[in-house]
Formats: sequence, structure tokens, C-alpha cells
Amino acid sequence: MNKKREKIIINTSLLGILANIFLSTIKFIIGLVSSSIAIVLDAVNNLSDALSSIITIIGTKLASKKPDKKHPYGHGRIEYLSAMTIALIILYAGVTSIIESIKKIITPQVPDYSTLSLVIIICAILVKLLLGIYVKRVAKKVNSSSLANSAQDALMDCIISFSTLLAAIIYLIFNISIESWLGLIISLIIIKSGIGMIKNTVSQVLGERIDEKIARSVKKTVMAYEQVHGVYDLFLNNYGPDNYMGSVHIEVDDTLTALEIDKLTRKITDEVYKLHNVLLVAIGIYSINTSDKEVIDIRNDICKIVYSYECVLQLHGFYIEKETKTIYFDLIIDYSNNDREEVYNRIYSDVESKYKDYNICIKLDIDASE
Repeated sequence: MNKKREKIIINTSLLGILANIFLSTIKFIIGLVSSSIAIVLDAVNNLSDALSSIITIIGTKLASKKPDKKHPYGHGRIEYLSAMTIALIILYAGVTSIIESIKKIITPQVPDYSTLSLVIIICAILVKLLLGIYVKRVAKKVNSSSLANSAQDALMDCIISFSTLLAAIIYLIFNISIESWLGLIISLIIIKSGIGMIKNTVSQVLGERIDEKIARSVKKTVMAYEQVHGVYDLFLNNYGPDNYMGSVHIEVDDTLTALEIDKLTRKITDEVYKLHNVLLVAIGIYSINTSDKEVIDIRNDICKIVYSYECVLQLHGFYIEKETKTIYFDLIIDYSNNDREEVYNRIYSDVESKYKDYNICIKLDIDASE
């Protein structure tokens, strides 16, 4: 892991710990004095936020460990486990809060608000708002799921604290206590947030689509080489935030020698890693028929057949092997189409009926990047 990134995450988490412990202590005292279950629950929530920041620090430290024999790709994915742990803590806090709120609904207590308690709540709203905005900005900058969860939780706390303030104002003006019911609503918001965070983290662990910005920048770098006529099949495996390893196919003239291809792929690998911190462990080759007019005409004709289907995103890797009379190409069909196999079969049938003297070899490729 980048040392600068690690330092930023840890320092931001430390700031969150200090802010949440301070707020939790003040709110807990005021909640007990004023008999406000909403303020007490808010204090508990702040304490869980501090614990989340501690877990973020531990996870960041573990994720920065160097690769070893058992984990040759490093330990970066520990950050996702940290984010999952934070989400589970938030979910647990929500379940605990809902139990306490129900108890208070059954045996209600009359709150006793003071001017000081209202001032503290207002200060808490401002502190959590500023903290949430700052942490969210840092999370986006360093691509940290754990910080992103902490930022979302902090911004949610603003809503919770504002609701507490609103309940206090309603009680002071109308002498109507909605504390217990507000506590119930707060608990449901916490639970919903926790479930949402778990879903996001699980999605990251399962493997999400390559970020469009990264895909475009990598392909642009590869396409800048004069010998490269096309860049396809970019696959990136994520071994932690900003830690990518993968492969790509490039399209080159069929006249290039093995030595020329070797030099080209080495240069591409070095530059992509230098510019984008992406390690291309393999670069596959698609060769283009460059001098055979018949082959070029067939390619153009097949392109017309294939692109007559609106759901087709791309045709690439086209090659005709005259010795065996075989036509090769790869096909990418949009996932929005409910039956990609049916479209594939129709295209296969169209091409086969047009070129009966050829063996047709069409590969249905994966739509993994832009």
C-alpha cells in the first residue's frame, strides 16, 4: 500500500475517533441528566463511530503488509473486511437501539431539556456535518471503503441529531414527548444504513465492473503505440483499493515478428504500471490481415451483419486462417439484453449461411469494461 495513502487514512480516522469520543461523552451525560433516550442512543451511536475508526486504522495497517509466500498478491483486500466489520457494528448498534426504544415506549419517561443540552445538540450537528463532509472527501481521494462507510455514518448522524433537536423543540413548545418513537425511527435508520453498507462491501468482494475512468485511461495509454490498432478484453482483478492486476488483448499487424511483439508488450507493461499503477500480467495478441483484400472485404461484410443487431457492443479479434478456411472473431453483447445466447446463435447462423465454405468460430466475450 502507498505509504502516503496509509498515513492519510490513519490521520483521518484518528480525527474521527477524537471527535466521536468527545461527542459521545457529552451526549451521554446530557442524555442521562435530561432523561432523553434519543440523546443517549445518539451517544451510543457516536461511540460505535469511534470504534469504526479504530477498526479502519487496524485494517489499514494489516492491508499494508508486504506480499508473502501464502499471499503473493498482498493483503489489500483486508480493507474490504474492515468495511464489512464497520457495517456489522453499525447494524448491531441499530438492533440494540431498537430494543431500548421499545422498552421506553412501553415504560415512558418524561424528558427534561435544558438550554445546555440544546446547545450541545446543535454543536454536535455542526461537528458531524463537517466531519462527514471531510471524511467523504478524503475517502474519495484515497479510494477507501472503510472511510466511505465512516463518512456515510457521520452524515447520517447529522440527521439523527437534527431529529433529536426537533423532538426537544416540539416538547418545549407543545409539551408533547416523542422521544421514544424518535428513538425507534433512529434505530431503523441505523439498521437500514448498516444493511446498505454490507451490500456495498459484498458487491466489492464479489468483484465489480472495472471503473470506467481507469479502463479508459489504460486503453488510451496502450492505444498511443503506433503498432497497436485496437485494445480489447481489459480484465482487472482488484486485490485491494488501487491495487489492480490483469490482462488485455491488443490488435497488431500480422507481419510483426515475435521479437517486435516482445519489445512492444514489455514497453506497454512498464508504461501502464508507471502511469496507472496497474500491473498487466499478460498481453494477448490479435493479428490483423493487412495485405489480403479478400479477407478485408469479408471482415467489412461480417461487421455489417453483426452490427445490424443493436445490442452488439463490439466485434474484435477478427482473423481468417486460409489454410483451414476458418473465420475467427469475438463478440460482446450488452448485458441489458435478456437473452444474449439467442442473439449469439442468430448472428452465428447469419454468418454461417453467408459463408458456407468456412468454419465459423465466434467467441461470446464478457462485457467487463467500457
